[in-house]
Amino acid sequence: MNPTQNPMESFSGIHHASEMPEMEAFGDRARFCLTGVQTEGRYTAFYLETPPGGGPPPHVHDREDEWFHVLEGRAEFFFHGEWKLAVAGDSVFAPRGALHAFRNVGDTVLRQLIHTAPSGFEHFFSEMADLWKRDGGPVWDEIVVSSAKYGIHYPDPEGDSVPSS
Repeated sequence: MNPTQNPMESFSGIHHASEMPEMEAFGDRARFCLTGVQTEGRYTAFYLETPPGGGPPPHVHDREDEWFHVLEGRAEFFFHGEWKLAVAGDSVFAPRGALHAFRNVGDTVLRQLIHTAPSGFEHFFSEMADLWKRDGGPVWDEIVVSSAKYGIHYPDPEGDSVPSS
């Protein structure tokens, strides 16, 4: 935005729930509330539903900060080499470059509101969703290569599950 521009000129209006794109990948369902289109590239906001036992392997984002707000359920977040419990109402911040992961440790769906800044994560998730639509889904090497295009890396080259507590 131009520094002399009125901030209200960039207001994109209401993004109705019925217009929010939904995608599925990694066993999760994402509904993108705001993407770079609506935020002029500043950030992405999305709801994520993760089934019991689900969650990504430890990974690092080179390009964006990520923060999570637990809406429903129980999650454990991996950072600083250990797992810590987060429940409904709790928030977690993972700065770019930090190794992190989460997992649903409850017996119900984990619902979170997640923000990434700057925007762009929606493109990664969309590409992953396309891979998951194929019969048999993706193989680990495809996930690693596609993720790397978006500055996301997994320190465990085999994609084994996240470290146990």
